Amino acid sequence: MVFSSHIFLFWFLPLALLLYYAVPVRSRSLALTLVSYVFYGWWNPWFTLLMLFSTGIDYLCGAMIGREGATPRQRKIALFASVCSNLALLGFFKYALFFSETFGKVANVFGFGEVSLPEFLSHLVLPVGISFYTFQSMSYAIDLYRGDAVRARNFIDFACYVSMFPQLVAGPIVRYGAIAEQLCGRTHSLEVFVAGLTRFNYGFAKKILLANPMGRLADLAFEAGAPGPAVAWAGILAYALQIYFDFSAYSDMALGLGRMMGFRFPENFNSPYQSTSLTEFWRRWHISLSTFLRDYLYIPIGGNRMGSFRTYLNLILVMLIGGLWHGAQWTFVIWGGLHGLVLAFERCGKNVLKISPPRWIGWIATTLVVLAGWVFFRSPDLATALDYFAALAGRGGGAAASDVLAAVVFTPVNVGQLAGCAAVAWFLPNSGRWLRTVTGAKVALGFFLLVVSVRAMALQGFNPFLYFQF
Repeated sequence: MVFSSHIFLFWFLPLALLLYYAVPVRSRSLALTLVSYVFYGWWNPWFTLLMLFSTGIDYLCGAMIGREGATPRQRKIALFASVCSNLALLGFFKYALFFSETFGKVANVFGFGEVSLPEFLSHLVLPVGISFYTFQSMSYAIDLYRGDAVRARNFIDFACYVSMFPQLVAGPIVRYGAIAEQLCGRTHSLEVFVAGLTRFNYGFAKKILLANPMGRLADLAFEAGAPGPAVAWAGILAYALQIYFDFSAYSDMALGLGRMMGFRFPENFNSPYQSTSLTEFWRRWHISLSTFLRDYLYIPIGGNRMGSFRTYLNLILVMLIGGLWHGAQWTFVIWGGLHGLVLAFERCGKNVLKISPPRWIGWIATTLVVLAGWVFFRSPDLATALDYFAALAGRGGGAAASDVLAAVVFTPVNVGQLAGCAAVAWFLPNSGRWLRTVTGAKVALGFFLLVVSVRAMALQGFNPFLYFQF
């Protein structure tokens, strides 16, 4: 189930909160774990076994790493087992078919003939949110090994940490050390609950009233086949707004749900489209992922400690892996490579060439790079992406078809929604800053937005959630 659905809003969430607050305080982590497994098993009950297996492996590995008297060799073996088991699960379910198909194509190119793939690979179903909870679970063992986290008190606490439904399927990626004390004891009060509910209401409204209309416009442009340049530019702008509002709305709702149960999760977005460099963009976009890649990949492979060339190479490599993490397609790899190259260029321009462009030029350049990257991110294959770039350059399809599509896209309502969403994303404070202090007026506005959003959701036939595919 998704947050922006009637069954979650009117059935699952009230019952989950009722159970959570009805049980004794010492049993609330267990109650939250149970309802989280129900939430995750709603798509496919078998997925819960996979998550339970991953949780059990990492808990046992963490117990070995944190055991008093464990030798350095034993701790390394436990860390190796944790990392390898998580990467093996992720690699099998998410990348087995991709790498097998790639291997077959390469073999065919070099004259080895066609390679038949195991039939079961084509029937694999990607477990929802596996990219998020494997990263989160694996980070526990790594942080224990580094001394950045304490060992979980018991299996229930750790299972609660891994499976917590507010941020289970799309983040933010929460490290165990950040909420270890909260798992032991957290503050529950009416004030905290209302603050969390208000954050959820704003996130719900962002999803229904902003992300969904932008997604409908983006689909019109990307699925047209041959849009004119005006429609193509409107389409990529709409997609940029859709993916931002969709994902940041989920983060808002996750943070709000966490607060309703006494947890404080880290912020995941900070107005990324207001950035004046791609480096700044990645400090503001999907913050939990960018910091995860920095701390668990970029720094371990050398970071910026091994000279300029190695720094640029590390940036590119990390972003290539980050692109592949998003999906088993070459378009995601290209998206990551583009970001890596621009990050390396910015680092070189700042440190070597001493280039410091005006902020407005940096903002325009960053926006164009991000939009170009979203073309690859949104396209199902490279050919489609190249066709869309051709449309952006004015080399699209026939004039008659383009005119008809433009008439459908550029209605007063659509133009108003596009302009309004762009103004919110590029110029207004984000919901985290807006709700840093919660007043009665903001609470009332949140309830009003919730009512309007529920009404709009009942009338909408378009309600996707983009990050389920990741």
